[in-house]
Amino acid sequence: MNIPDNLKYTNDHEWISFENGEATIGITEFAQRELGDIVYIDITALGLEVSKDEVFGSVEAVKTVSDLFMPVTASVSEMNAALEGTPELVNSDPYGQGWIIKAKLNDPSQLDQLLSADEYKAVIGL
Repeated sequence: MNIPDNLKYTNDHEWISFENGEATIGITEFAQRELGDIVYIDITALGLEVSKDEVFGSVEAVKTVSDLFMPVTASVSEMNAALEGTPELVNSDPYGQGWIIKAKLNDPSQLDQLLSADEYKAVIGL
């Protein structure tokens, strides 16, 4: 299973990368495998500030719907428009074309509270 070392992770199976003042957030390969075939992504917080651990949207799979939790306090600046027509990108490329949102962080030091790749692997039993 692919768990990139350059990302930070949450216990709720979101990943986050941070570059040039902007965060990119998605769900992990483990999460998309657990959900199965993803059919819809609903982002409810576009343009809003969302506190750490609050819901910013949901992922709908064939058999279930799962909330998406914000890894850090941030303002949601963009959602991945490609997911509107092809939500299955989250299944096929969760760390690349299947990213879900971009956001501006209020306090980048919150990234230090997230899990490293090795810590996340321990959470999912790898």
